[in-house]
Amino acid sequence: MKGTISIDPERCKGCGLCIEFCPKKLIAISDRLNMKGYFVAAFTDGNECTGCATCAVMCPEVAIEVMRT
Repeated sequence: MKGTISIDPERCKGCGLCIEFCPKKLIAISDRLNMKGYFVAAFTDGNECTGCATCAVMCPEVAIEVMRT
């Protein structure tokens, strides 16, 4: 199964939990600030995402949506 994620930059606070728990290490802190002044997480597009949803489960702000194909 393959997957992709969408991160809502205005909900993200850049805590890094999604980055720490992604088994494929496909998420990183970007250099983009949201309206609250946080550097937000960004999905480093790759075909390695399995859609496991660990990132979404760990996100305390519920800022990540996982799509599976």
